Amino acid sequence: MSETNTYTVSGLHCSGCVASVSEEVREIPGVENVDLVLETGALTVTTNQSVDDDAVKAAVEEAGYQLA
Repeated sequence: MSETNTYTVSGLHCSGCVASVSEEVREIPGVENVDLVLETGALTVTTNQSVDDDAVKAAVEEAGYQLA
């Protein structure tokens, strides 16, 4: 059963920013899909198991950004 969570990432300026954050979040175990909209910072994460919000936050921070 898939689960979808939405977050907001602050500080995105270009498609490279989107790629960096998406790549880090995709490395979280259980993540099936990542959709990040540059203009709004909307990050939608679809998982096939429960993923802790702190894991998403840590991945975003690893890419150099923060959740709003």
